[in-house]
Amino acid sequence: MFFFIGFVVVFGSLLTGYLLHGGNLLVLMQMGEFIIIGGAAIGIILVAERPRVVKGLFVQTLDLFKASPYSREAYQELLKVLYDLFYVARKDGLTGVEPHVEEPETSQIFQSYPSFANNHHAVDFLCDTLKVLLTGAVKDHHLSEVLDLDLETHHEEIKQVPDAMRNVADAMPAFGIVAAVLGVIITMGKIGGAPEMVGKSVAAALVGTFLGIFLGYGVFGPIARAMFTRVREEEQYMGCIRTALLSFARGDPPISSVEFARRNIEPDLRPTFEEMEAMTRRRPEATGPQAEVA
Repeated sequence: MFFFIGFVVVFGSLLTGYLLHGGNLLVLMQMGEFIIIGGAAIGIILVAERPRVVKGLFVQTLDLFKASPYSREAYQELLKVLYDLFYVARKDGLTGVEPHVEEPETSQIFQSYPSFANNHHAVDFLCDTLKVLLTGAVKDHHLSEVLDLDLETHHEEIKQVPDAMRNVADAMPAFGIVAAVLGVIITMGKIGGAPEMVGKSVAAALVGTFLGIFLGYGVFGPIARAMFTRVREEEQYMGCIRTALLSFARGDPPISSVEFARRNIEPDLRPTFEEMEAMTRRRPEATGPQAEVA
């Protein structure tokens, strides 16, 4: 919502101020300048980025118009699913969680928490780590290195899209200058002609400079920053899972593991201790749906 409101304010204030000074909107409609700047932006993306990143630019930009998936409610679900899995593992042994981690799409625990179940990387990260603990393939004191490696690799992957958007934002002012120089070249060829024709040509050149600077600092720059914010939110969410897994792997009780995870959440999204106590009163049955335990 704020993403959309922000752009309404940016464009609204700019156009309103321009009109109050007696500006003519039609003067800004210089299709040649749009083609030069927009085409150059698309071109550098195609040259520099892989197809997956190009697709991600469009998908992630549209996602910014939606509410962040890493809300307070999402963290509450995360703490619940972690507690439920750890409780089953403590009650029935690690083999008790094997059906859930082997087929999370059919797990009653996972499917009870849709915001977590729909986060495929979070599900894979949690399930793969529990599988490692099940097989004993990695010693507990090496688990931290494995998790850090996984998260670091994922971080490098997901920040490629905002990096690409930031590169476009950085290039926009330069493309605006290029468009303006081309406009000046055209204008020089009209020297000696009618003053109104020379004036229109100069105006078109200046529009190119305006578009490059405005799109760089007023559109693509903020979008890149918003994408980096989403990346940071995802990093914190995954870090919460990492903290809980390390606590559980060293033998802490489920409630302690979840408390470590809760403390990893930034304060404005963090459930209170009382809320967590209320959430963890629910116990998953070994072979059935969740039920209240007095």
